[in-house]
Amino acid sequence: MKFLEIKNLRKSFGDLEVIKDISLDVEEGQVVAVIGPSGSGKSTLLRCATMLDSMDSGELIYLGEHAVTTGADGKAIPAPSKQLKKIQGYYGLVFQNFNLFPHYSVLKNVVDALITVQKKSKGEAVEIGREFLNKMSLSDKEDAYPYQLSGGQQQRVSIARALALNPKVLFFDEPTSALDPELTGEILKVIKDLAAEKMTMVIVTHEMSFARDVANHIIFMDGGIIVEEGLPDEVIKNPKNERTKTFLSRFEK
Repeated sequence: MKFLEIKNLRKSFGDLEVIKDISLDVEEGQVVAVIGPSGSGKSTLLRCATMLDSMDSGELIYLGEHAVTTGADGKAIPAPSKQLKKIQGYYGLVFQNFNLFPHYSVLKNVVDALITVQKKSKGEAVEIGREFLNKMSLSDKEDAYPYQLSGGQQQRVSIARALALNPKVLFFDEPTSALDPELTGEILKVIKDLAAEKMTMVIVTHEMSFARDVANHIIFMDGGIIVEEGLPDEVIKNPKNERTKTFLSRFEK
């Protein structure tokens, strides 16, 4: 089943066209890694998919439900607010800079949206929050505040917060870019474990070995288009496009 469909997405900022007619599908249980140089449009693609940035034109579909369509004038039309709110519950997003509330405890960071957005009781929300903090090996940190945690721990809290909302699709925007190299491994392990559990994920990453090991579909972007895509062994180990070859030549395979 297709959990996410993006069709003919275009996005410009002023006169700069950042996304040029991109289409992609994400199937249930699939892990898609999006790679490419800085400025290629990777993060903008993710932000449009999660409706943090508005699309200029194209279609955005989650589980068969349209979040965005294109009108006769060629401009994107978002779904009515009630439908959008429902669709936004289908996905979660983990930011590269954690985006935790500094004045909230770890547990409150995880349970706040369960109470305010999903309208769960405090008792149920706390039970769910503790379950996912335990999953992230953070049960002993529920009363701590973000400043008391390492970067890796803060990122695991943000992953717990996203998972607690029970998303169908989980997006990661460069999940290790704000971390020291020694902390990167613990986050990559968390994501690998989620992949083993068949969590549907779209991951923008600059970690080529990680993309190769965890993803079952690789997308290489450059200049606002998908230059090449396919299985990890095809794209990373044996790229066909010259631009892909040039980009990957900087990394050990």
